[in-house]
Amino acid sequence: MSAYPFAALATLLVLVVYAALGAVVSRARTKYGVAAPAVTGNADFERRYRVQMNTLEQMPLILPLLWLTAALVGDLWAGAAGLVWVIGRIVYARGYYAEAARREAGFIVSAVPVVAMFVAVIAALAMRWPGSAP
Repeated sequence: MSAYPFAALATLLVLVVYAALGAVVSRARTKYGVAAPAVTGNADFERRYRVQMNTLEQMPLILPLLWLTAALVGDLWAGAAGLVWVIGRIVYARGYYAEAARREAGFIVSAVPVVAMFVAVIAALAMRWPGSAP
């Protein structure tokens, strides 16, 4: 069994959300008549495309932090933070699909676990740093 089952599950959820967003973009290309390689031409399509790209831009932050948190802070904390991030990205997508101005709440929800994990990993490293107080 994995030493980090919650981090592994959260990682799978991140990947499922990203794959689902890719499927949304694929369907939107057909629905709104935006043939590849174009990424502009219809505002409804462009919002769906931006959600996928914004999520892709966040993945190099969330995935390493998730595993660093699991290893240095705790698996349950990492899994919980990953789940909050996934929920935030879903809220972000739903808001952005409706209108660009409605993406803020989802962005905030998904940014909080990234910042929290970053701070937690830095603190965990500082406590383990050679020569630091016990």
